[in-house]
Amino acid sequence: MVTVEHLTKRYGAFTAVDDLSFKIEEGHVYGFLGPNGAGKSTTMNIMTGCLSATEGQVKIDGYDIYEEPDKAKRRLGYLPEQPPLYMNETPWEYLKFVGEAKGLRGRELKSQMEAVILQTRLEGMEHWLIAKLSKGYKQRVGIAQALLGDPKIVILDEPTVGLDPIQIIEIRDLIRQLGQERTVILSSHILSEVQTICEKVLIIARGKLVAFDTPENLERLFQASHGVSFVAEARAEEINEILRELDVISGWQMETAADGRSRVDVQAASGEASDLSRSLFFAFSRKKKALLELIPKKASLEDVFIELTETDVPGAEVAEHESVDPFKNPAESKSEESGVAD
Repeated sequence: MVTVEHLTKRYGAFTAVDDLSFKIEEGHVYGFLGPNGAGKSTTMNIMTGCLSATEGQVKIDGYDIYEEPDKAKRRLGYLPEQPPLYMNETPWEYLKFVGEAKGLRGRELKSQMEAVILQTRLEGMEHWLIAKLSKGYKQRVGIAQALLGDPKIVILDEPTVGLDPIQIIEIRDLIRQLGQERTVILSSHILSEVQTICEKVLIIARGKLVAFDTPENLERLFQASHGVSFVAEARAEEINEILRELDVISGWQMETAADGRSRVDVQAASGEASDLSRSLFFAFSRKKKALLELIPKKASLEDVFIELTETDVPGAEVAEHESVDPFKNPAESKSEESGVAD
């Protein structure tokens, strides 16, 4: 559906996008993530034909964005971070203008305008001045114009930025609906939003692709390094004695309350958090000490994002579903009580 090969964009001596390659398949909602200055918006502008590349190639449904721009762009709908709205027009007038610019005429134009107004829930607002609409409705107008021409691929750059919580929920629902019919590429700084909406995630840092997988797979790669948290009905010295006997633990941190209960964060030496949970359960059972809580500490997409974008890994690239773990394990945790296992 979308193929990006060896994409590079330089501004003088500065390289904004560095030999970027990936392929986007049909029928998914993709999250496109990266810190400020990572090359995310530059890549999206090149993909839509709004910016030229220094090197590389972008194909939209098989059509080169530069060699066959008309055919490629007919398959694209684009909402920039700042929607290009005309404030002195109504949504109806604006959509008519955009539709005509896309080559729509007559009944087809009117039919598509009515369809996108209904799809973006703009009915009742189509004859208001855009300047008088709320931020949320302005964003709906921007999405509506991207849907004119019935594109196969819709690219949305920060579609919920600046919206209130209710508007954010409504726009997210709309994006989910779009993902059932089209391929959607969503750029956002709200990681919980990407985790909720997107089926696959691309993360770029310093102009390079550092991860491309499902949110669940990316989180799973981090799970072992985050270990397990538990609450035990035992004294600190008893817990330390039990934990020192387990070779699946690299370290732990403990807090003991006045009621004799202790909360402990345990770092896994290797393997899955579920293996560590099992070892802890049987170890405390043998000593006849009660485990009141036992919770695997699952990594979040935020953890993955921070690790990948703050660690300097020149040239690192994670292929989709690649089995190699590209993440560096954090340093062993230290504890006031006993810190590192023998």
